[in-house]
Amino acid sequence: MSNSIPKNIYLTLDESAQYYECGFSCDNALILRIKDERYFITDSRYTLEAKELCKSHTEIIESANFIQSAQNVLEKLNVHKIVFNPQELNVAMYKKLKTALETIKCELIPQENFHQKLRIYKNEQEIALIATSQKLNKKAFKCFALYLQKILKKAPSEKQLHYQAMQFLSNFGKYELSFNPIVGINANGAKPHALPSSQCLLQKNDILLFDAGIKYKRYCSDMTRTAAMRGEIHFGKKQKFKNNKHQKIYDIVLKAQENAILKARSGMKAKEIDALARDVIEKSGYGTYFVHSTGHGVGLDIHELPRISRLSDECVEDGMVFSIEPGIYLPQEFGVRIEDLVVMKNGRAEVL
Repeated sequence: MSNSIPKNIYLTLDESAQYYECGFSCDNALILRIKDERYFITDSRYTLEAKELCKSHTEIIESANFIQSAQNVLEKLNVHKIVFNPQELNVAMYKKLKTALETIKCELIPQENFHQKLRIYKNEQEIALIATSQKLNKKAFKCFALYLQKILKKAPSEKQLHYQAMQFLSNFGKYELSFNPIVGINANGAKPHALPSSQCLLQKNDILLFDAGIKYKRYCSDMTRTAAMRGEIHFGKKQKFKNNKHQKIYDIVLKAQENAILKARSGMKAKEIDALARDVIEKSGYGTYFVHSTGHGVGLDIHELPRISRLSDECVEDGMVFSIEPGIYLPQEFGVRIEDLVVMKNGRAEVL
């Protein structure tokens, strides 16, 4: 059989893909897209909600055997090739699916991250939803800063701060979070994805790294700020640290981020945008301590395409939304990361 890739004929288990295709998702469903039609195969726990919430072009199929149901649909529609993401299927399910589809002469064609590739260009409505999500996220950051101002004298632990941050981010249950927020004080901030500690306490003149995001109508936001715990505590980009080394590193990271945002252009390769930030840090002598990529796409998932990394040859174009988040992490001392979301619009990066 030919390995040519069929257009708009695929299956997926991914919840973000389910929602994008059908307007509803759950933790146990298989979606078939055949041209303009969608088939939402799920079990009896979810069929009522699926019927209520799925878009009109979706047929709901209640099933105790997803593979058999998928086989029936594909055989009925005379489908002989269907794309799937090999990262979604475990070995056992792949073998069962492959065996079942062989009986109807339907070929499984692997294509990694094919659905994220479909979603890489955001339309105006999606961009507006991400912008609203980020606006709400920034509001939560402000509430958290006010809380820090009040609680600082009590030397709260990272665990306490992490818990309270989640309340502000979710607006006390109104929104889901994009990911588990990161709260890193001093040396713990040198771990890019630090876990909160009950032993690490926040005190005056400390440096705090805070990375968080929420979901608004399923679309994610993401922002990181590094703040000085002195004077009027805030998460703006103009930070004044008492410690000279804190200030020096912060200013380098801010310069790197601003350089990437200012000079990013549609048509550049993602690795060229990564270099706009990385070169500033490397020329300052701290390249070894910038240990991750400059950014990642954001949408229904917190990590989407494009990948803004030194290894990525992806071409960045108008309509793509991604983070720009350089950082410097000095082990046993502290870390600094500054992150915003941008959309490529009219050839340039516009901060959301």
